[in-house]
Amino acid sequence: MTLTDQPHPAVLSDVEKITRTCLYEGYLLWPYRRSALKNAKRWTFGGVFPAACADALGEPATMSTQVLHEGPADDLTVRVRFLHVVDRTVTRDGRAVDELTVAGERYVSWQEVTEREVVLTGAPATAAVDIPEGTATEELPGATACLVRAWRRLTGTVEVTADPVADGVRRLTVRITNTTACPVPEPGARHAREAAAPYAFVSTHTVLHSGSGRFVSLLDPPAALREHAAACRNEGTWPVLVGADAGDGRAHAVLSSPVTLYDFPRVAPESPGDLFDGTEIDQLLVLSVLSMTEEERAEARASDPRAREILDRCAGLGTDDLMNLHGTIREFRTAPGEGR
Repeated sequence: MTLTDQPHPAVLSDVEKITRTCLYEGYLLWPYRRSALKNAKRWTFGGVFPAACADALGEPATMSTQVLHEGPADDLTVRVRFLHVVDRTVTRDGRAVDELTVAGERYVSWQEVTEREVVLTGAPATAAVDIPEGTATEELPGATACLVRAWRRLTGTVEVTADPVADGVRRLTVRITNTTACPVPEPGARHAREAAAPYAFVSTHTVLHSGSGRFVSLLDPPAALREHAAACRNEGTWPVLVGADAGDGRAHAVLSSPVTLYDFPRVAPESPGDLFDGTEIDQLLVLSVLSMTEEERAEARASDPRAREILDRCAGLGTDDLMNLHGTIREFRTAPGEGR
């Protein structure tokens, strides 16, 4: 499903870019290999775990976003987006193997993700999350080897409520709850969190949009709404304004992300594409990828299709592309206390 009553396409394009960047933050950690120590602990951001095992893991079973909205309550679209962990198994002649080389290409058993989205309109509103378990098989060249992808059933709810706080202003609450049936981990089990990740909503993000209404900044709210903004409570996430900046602390869209952001974040136009580590510097990441050994690159390509895209993208960069990543000046401002 997609947003309705959308504003100018360029605005939504900016919103989508920053949303996807945050959605995959931490998905692959440099140097993007299965054996890399950084990747031993994945799915670090925005996890909403099943209520049955969340306490035992020390993880949340809910995520709650609160924002201030000016405008009619029915002019509202809420999109909850998250990643669903997929177990990828390499098989040969029907049997699982750890890794396999087929037609010169190496494949390893690991985990991937697929994107999920729940869309609600208006407030109040409630939607059920019910994603059935499933499998998908990809045959590899030779027909006796396959990649088998399997995912668990996920269930939960998304609830949107609206409470008036001032004339024409309401506090919206988006509450996400994971009710998935999940094996309860043994106390102190070393890899309990990783075992529960396929039952979790991973990297959960909420995007709110209002065509004629507007959302109020929680970072720099108008003076008349400062007290109401301070009363908003956000659990496991933080909402910021996204899209076009009109300069009045308001916008038609909000991104609520577990990644700490400022209002109106942007993906740098110089960025060559997804690197799954948006808090780092693109130039350093690209140079690090280019300096990997042949064995490291081969393992990275085998670890994940998106890692393969990173390698191909970095390999295709020219000198001018690399120089563009070195740094740029966006704007000049007068320093406080200096003459004009």
